[in-house]
Amino acid sequence: MTPARILTIAGSDCSGGAGLQADLKTITMLGGYGMSAITAITAQNTRGVFAVEPLSPEMVAAQINACLDDIGVDAVKIGMLGSAAITHIVADRLERIAAPVVFDPVMVATSGGLLADADTVAAFDRMMALAALTTPNLPELEALGGEAVIRAKTQALLIKGGHGEGAVIENRLISPHGEHIFTSERIDTRHTHGTGCTLASAIATGLGQGMALPEAVKRAGDFVHAALLAAPGFGAGHGPLGHQAVRL
Repeated sequence: MTPARILTIAGSDCSGGAGLQADLKTITMLGGYGMSAITAITAQNTRGVFAVEPLSPEMVAAQINACLDDIGVDAVKIGMLGSAAITHIVADRLERIAAPVVFDPVMVATSGGLLADADTVAAFDRMMALAALTTPNLPELEALGGEAVIRAKTQALLIKGGHGEGAVIENRLISPHGEHIFTSERIDTRHTHGTGCTLASAIATGLGQGMALPEAVKRAGDFVHAALLAAPGFGAGHGPLGHQAVRL
């Protein structure tokens, strides 16, 4: 069977735990064909983000065009965008395609490093408008104006509950077809670097494979849960997930 073609537009994490590295691992493990358009180079590890260098908007656009014009795409995942100018040029390109887009509005790394300035966040409205799904965590939801504001700007909204409290994590999917709630047992671990990237790219892979949105979200959540349990224990801070050990 020909694999679904999944394009991740995201920043590079040199330590391999998050960003496009986590995306490509996830896409591959779920049976997709991964492609990437790098928006920014970061120097980071489990302890923090030490340097960020965005690429030029023209280079980001050239990468997207190279993938779309030759191989094609079945779904797109958007993560760290790097600048407002990159955000707008990515929107210009994606407004021309019909493939579903999953937008993870990355602002802060798990370790606390800032990954989006105020101008970039202001440009997120264009991403939300073209996205089939926007996936904020609780701090991002608040920073973007709250549930009602985001629901008015995007086709569907997945509110991730990992930053909440309690023994059970609740993710809420809100779409024109109603609301679905997905729950999972909270895992007591510091190895959570890249969970948002992994979830969003897993959802995009499911949509590219023809899954309905609730089905794609459910499988993605199961994948993240399994990858948390399989974390290899690397690093002194927020360690990476164990993508390579997951078999669903």
